[in-house]
Amino acid sequence: MTGANSQRSLVTLMLAASLASTIGGLPFNTLPVLLGSLADSFALPPEQVGLLGSICFAGYLLGTLGAPIWMNRLNWRWLTAISAAATAACFALSAQVQAVQTLYVVWAAIGFFASTMTCLGMRILVELPHKERAFGVRQGVELSVTAMALFALPPLVIAQYKYPGAAWALAALVAVLGLSAWGVPSRPLNANLPGTQPGKSRLPAASWAALAVFWLFLVGNIGLWAFLERIGVALKVASTEMGVVFAVLKLLGSVAAFFVAALGARVAAGQAWALTLAALAGGIGLLATAAGFAPYAAGAWLWEFAFTCGCVLQTAHIARTDSNGRAVVLVPAAFALASMVGPGLAGKLMGAQGHMPVLWLALASSVVPVLAQWWRAPRRMVRHAA
Repeated sequence: MTGANSQRSLVTLMLAASLASTIGGLPFNTLPVLLGSLADSFALPPEQVGLLGSICFAGYLLGTLGAPIWMNRLNWRWLTAISAAATAACFALSAQVQAVQTLYVVWAAIGFFASTMTCLGMRILVELPHKERAFGVRQGVELSVTAMALFALPPLVIAQYKYPGAAWALAALVAVLGLSAWGVPSRPLNANLPGTQPGKSRLPAASWAALAVFWLFLVGNIGLWAFLERIGVALKVASTEMGVVFAVLKLLGSVAAFFVAALGARVAAGQAWALTLAALAGGIGLLATAAGFAPYAAGAWLWEFAFTCGCVLQTAHIARTDSNGRAVVLVPAAFALASMVGPGLAGKLMGAQGHMPVLWLALASSVVPVLAQWWRAPRRMVRHAA
């Protein structure tokens, strides 16, 4: 009976942490449809649309950098409830503002409070046994909830109520997800985990290099993600079709993560990245030549599948560069920094020359990890020979 109760407790903890983390992922996972509805509601040019995305993730970056300092000192249950309430309130407030300058401030606050939820969810799951299962459940829950939101928002909410309706809908969703606070522990279960205590040595140079490669990979692809909805609008994709594209897209992201988890260890890193780059290039090529719904959807789905594979491969490599687990804690910060830079850069490119430069930027970013693999290969051979 004790074992059964313990198992139920672990499942409850896993689901609570996953739902909390889902709140943190909403700003990024719904970014294209939110930015697209903002552009329509406020008549914003691409440069300002991209700047809004960058400002949101500037707040997100600030939260990810600060969380390791103060997270273990606060009551996690109250932190979850307060952060969820603050995120929901910011979404609701953004539905009311009229000035774009005020919107910048509110979106920065959304990013900050959402990042707290992401970091907290990951911090809780680190303590659970069977890490692959824990993080698999987290990603599955997050992407499933997001898929449902993306399926409903464009045709049912944004088509009629535009951005204010989307903001109120997300505020309500965050409020419901915030009920997960009751399943979150109030404090760390294990204070002696590797990587959770200050280390005496610096982060290895290989870890910093891997984080830099990951950041470069993210910048262009996140820039494309931010304007994926705008590309569909330019191709006259209907709102109902857009909902299908983004719902299926996030479900494919979940499938991609499990696919890499199952097969990644059986395939050499160079081969895995070659296949990932080929799929990314194929998806980007379909988006570049699309003339309607079918090729647009196929390109978006193929790109998302490959992009998720790339993220998982890069994160696994970063974790391998540091046995103490410190480097992987910086992955959300790298993601936030790329999300801050990518949309702004893509917005400037799209405003000047349309969406083709955005696609070229994504392709250039996708090549970076493959070049890094080629650069590392001779050095690995030299070390083995020595």
